[in-house]
Amino acid sequence: MSLKNASVLVIDDDPDVLIAVRLLLKTEVKKVVTEKNPENLPSLLRETSFDLVLLDMNFKSSINTGNEGLYWLKRIKELNSSVAVIMITAYGDIDLAVRSLKEGATDFILKPWHNEKLLANIEEIIQKNKHAVNGTAKADASGSIIGSELLGQSEPMMNIFYKVEKIAPTDANILILGENGTGKDLIAKAIHQKSLRAKQPFIKVDVGALTETLFESELFGHKKGAFTDAREDRVGRIEAANGGTLFLDEIGNITLQQQAKLLSVLQNRQVIRLGTNQPIPVDIRLICATNVPFHELANETRFRKDLIYRINTVEITLPPLRSRKEDIMMLAKHFARQYAVKYRKHAIELDRSAIEKLSQYPFPGNVRELQYTMERAIIMSDSEVLSEKDLLFSPLEASVAPEIEQDDFKLSTIEKNTILRVIEKHNGNITKAARELGLTRTALYRRLSKYDI
Repeated sequence: MSLKNASVLVIDDDPDVLIAVRLLLKTEVKKVVTEKNPENLPSLLRETSFDLVLLDMNFKSSINTGNEGLYWLKRIKELNSSVAVIMITAYGDIDLAVRSLKEGATDFILKPWHNEKLLANIEEIIQKNKHAVNGTAKADASGSIIGSELLGQSEPMMNIFYKVEKIAPTDANILILGENGTGKDLIAKAIHQKSLRAKQPFIKVDVGALTETLFESELFGHKKGAFTDAREDRVGRIEAANGGTLFLDEIGNITLQQQAKLLSVLQNRQVIRLGTNQPIPVDIRLICATNVPFHELANETRFRKDLIYRINTVEITLPPLRSRKEDIMMLAKHFARQYAVKYRKHAIELDRSAIEKLSQYPFPGNVRELQYTMERAIIMSDSEVLSEKDLLFSPLEASVAPEIEQDDFKLSTIEKNTILRVIEKHNGNITKAARELGLTRTALYRRLSKYDI
């Protein structure tokens, strides 16, 4: 999709910004809409199908926390999960910017911006997002996800890759099991890419996030007037995947009632849009994924066994990162290269202390946690070599670490890890960290020196 055919919505409480963006974009895009009040976002998104939203991080608030922007980002994604969102902020708060990316933003820009760079970013994002929505992952004849995005040289991953090669050319329904962050969506894409349906659509749906009403509308589609907000006919995701692959993520989180409706579609190989009685034949290859352990799925009070048999012709269980430690450095270096390019930095290496720290950490958040750790380190680093001090692990995962080595029970290790987590919690503010730890600044500095932090 070219920029000339794009529709862009700009939300900012600064009228000067709105004027500047309108003047910049009015000759470059098909339609540009500007709005000062974010409260009008829902109605604007219902009235117009925008390709991109430029969203301010802070509105009229006494404290520029960015929470308003994150709130409206979530609302946009609830209303239209496929629209691309670029966050705008006048403050160089990298942590907040990274958080917005994790919440679903596509990119962020700082005020003031360079017009040429902003236009280039918008065009690139719109093109990528349109491909993702329309075909969502047409196979790349020149390369494979395995070896480029999906990496591993350990024995568990070699077994997974072998299994993918064997089952991909078949039409067997696949159930992918594994903890959060292990790469289940990449396995699904790899199977589609190597299948006989590779040139047909690959449609992904996070079914676990759909409400009862949205579940039917999103999967089966609807007729205009079928319910209050049904202002036009809409093709459901199952119908959109006709001839290709349908990937249902977080299948373990849907209700028994939703399971019954899905089972009916899979048995009859047809869908009926809401508001109609006309069955529509569909031909799909189904891939499902869940982080729910298989023994829990087998509980009939939670999941129908007849549906399990339908979706589970072949099962693939992805190993957690702690079970394939020999892959950690390969992945870390891959992410280092990736984010050095993204954030326009020189090639960045890891020193021995960084390698040792990564190798010893259990990564309860798996590959996703490693990815975010490397991204944060690349963003914050001013050096071309990362050390252990640059690698800060997420405190969100600290309380659920699945494996703890015996050495971690040493008092010195516990003290060091506690200091690291508290400093990270306060974004490097030594005064606040010392206060929470019950130490003076001088005492904390002594411990930082002691543990070479």
